[in-house]
Amino acid sequence: MKLWDKGIKVNDKVEAFTVGKDREMDLYLAPFDILGTMAHITMLESVGLLEKDELAQLLEALKALYKKAIEGEFVIEDGVEDVHSQVEMLLTAELGDVGKKVHSGRSRNDQVLLDLKLFVRNKLQEVVASVNDFFTALQTQSEKYKEVLIPGYTHLQVAMPSSFGLWFGAYAESLTDDMMMLNAAWKMSNQNPLGAAAGYGSSFPLNRQLTTDLLGFDNMNYNVVYAQMGRGKTEKNVAMALSSVASTVGKFAMDSCLYMSQNFGFLTLPGELTTGSSIMPHKKNPDVFELIRAKCNVIQALPEQIGLIVGNLPSGYFRDLQLIKETFLPVFDDLISCLDLATFAVENMTISKDVLSNDIYKYAFSVEEVNKLVLQGVPFRDAYKQVGAQIEEGKFEPSIEVNHSHEGSIGNLCTSEIKQKMDGLIQSFNMDKVQKAIEVLIN
Repeated sequence: MKLWDKGIKVNDKVEAFTVGKDREMDLYLAPFDILGTMAHITMLESVGLLEKDELAQLLEALKALYKKAIEGEFVIEDGVEDVHSQVEMLLTAELGDVGKKVHSGRSRNDQVLLDLKLFVRNKLQEVVASVNDFFTALQTQSEKYKEVLIPGYTHLQVAMPSSFGLWFGAYAESLTDDMMMLNAAWKMSNQNPLGAAAGYGSSFPLNRQLTTDLLGFDNMNYNVVYAQMGRGKTEKNVAMALSSVASTVGKFAMDSCLYMSQNFGFLTLPGELTTGSSIMPHKKNPDVFELIRAKCNVIQALPEQIGLIVGNLPSGYFRDLQLIKETFLPVFDDLISCLDLATFAVENMTISKDVLSNDIYKYAFSVEEVNKLVLQGVPFRDAYKQVGAQIEEGKFEPSIEVNHSHEGSIGNLCTSEIKQKMDGLIQSFNMDKVQKAIEVLIN
């Protein structure tokens, strides 16, 4: 079934090429297509394009379909082009001509735009929860090991004293910036495009504010041409937010791979989180972190991939946009799996508590010695030269201790302040409004 079928058979090769993976990808969108249809027909009844009894019949049938979609039982049959066609076909098969009325005042263009925004909004809630779990695990370890020193590096050379508190805490605060990006992605997605139709509106007296309220959107994409232009732009900007999270998680995975190696020996994972070698019996490989690193690199490439598809398209709809779904729709679950495994690994890490007792790290304390001299009244540049001379002459013997007290330093991690930032960001999503709207619609 094709909603645009006019009785002319499309060449089989052309059909296979143009449909591509649409049926497979549209299963991600099925619950949201049904929700959007429920809101749309409620609006159609309010403006006189459906009768009350017709609306009641359609809503009952759609609620049953929604339950199937949520439970993974919704199927797009062979020969049916997409999720929109499948829903309309099922409604028509059950209710006759009433089922044919649901498409009045909309196009597949604004329908898929709506589906994507509802899908994104739903998946962003899951991403936010997983980011917060990872954040909490990092902060817990940061506080637990805040007194345990490790070397900090610049240029991969031993630089200054750091600590596990600083290391874990740095990635926790990085996630607050990522959460800002997710919040922007949420706000962009939380605007209603329904009513734009094919991108030029409709002569029907649609009430776009009603569908906006029914679906819990903050507002709408008002200009119908811009609403259509949002296809591709929304996905790219959401992908940028996901890429920001992936950058943090991937860098943490890289650090962990380094710190687990025998050359560093800063931390270990339990055997159940590592894999072995087929030839070397001593090996405990950090495959989990290596795969997290690789998956996060793939996610960071996604905005560029989407950008290359949409970059030279003029305004209006083009079939090129279909290809975005193939990489965009699955990426949320890929990122969530990376976050969940990273959280599990952090919670089960064992750290080494005497790293800096090794002489190879003693020069990390050179700045501490310079600062001690400055505090005794020696000008900084002279103190720097004195300590430098001791190092060159092989006479440098530092005191293995630090005294950092300013905000964000080893002795003052500001863990609670960073948590306040994260909590405030999460609250600003206002996800409760969305949940309440959807519950009213389906119940």
